Amino acid sequence: MAVLEVLAYPNPFLRQRAQAVTEFDDALRQFVADMEETMKAEDGIGLAATQVGRDARLLILDPYALEGDDGRGKPNLVIINPEVVWESEGRTTGEEGCLSFPGVFIQVSRPDKVRIRALDAHGAPYEIEGEGLGARAILHEIDHLNGVVMIDHVSNLQRRRALKKHEKNQKALTKAREEG
Repeated sequence: MAVLEVLAYPNPFLRQRAQAVTEFDDALRQFVADMEETMKAEDGIGLAATQVGRDARLLILDPYALEGDDGRGKPNLVIINPEVVWESEGRTTGEEGCLSFPGVFIQVSRPDKVRIRALDAHGAPYEIEGEGLGARAILHEIDHLNGVVMIDHVSNLQRRRALKKHEKNQKALTKAREEG
C-alpha cells in the first residue's frame, strides 16, 4: 500500500467531473487500499479519487461518519459510481473541512439525510443512507466526483476568507517543506 498525494486546491483536476468505474479488478482494489492508507495518513473521514488525481467515480468513507464511535475499527465503505436517490428537505448548516483545503473549516448547508445507490469494490450494488455527519460526508465526497468543492456552497465573502486562509496555510506548508 502507498500513501498518495492529496491534491490541494486550486489544482485544476479538482474541477473535473470523474468518469464511471467500469473495471472491477485487482488494480481497482489496490487503488482502494492506497486511498485507505492515504485517508488514514491524512486523518480524514472521506476521500474521493479525484482528490488523489484519479479520474474515477470512487470514494471511500470512514464508517465513523455514519455510525459515530460504533463505526470505529470497521472497514471503510467503498462507494463506486454513487447516485443520490433521495435527500431530505430538511437542511443543517455545519462545519466542513477538506483534505484538499488542509486547516480550512467553513459552514456549509447540506440535507439532513441522504440515500445513495452505489457499487462496492467487486461491482455489487447496494444502497446506504446517511444522516447528519454521514449525509454531509457522503455529499461532500460526491461533490468532488462532480468537480465541486466545499467553497462553491458558500457566499463570496466566506469563499474569500476561506481562500485567504488556505493560501496562508499552503505558504506555511511550502516553507516547512523547504526548511525541513
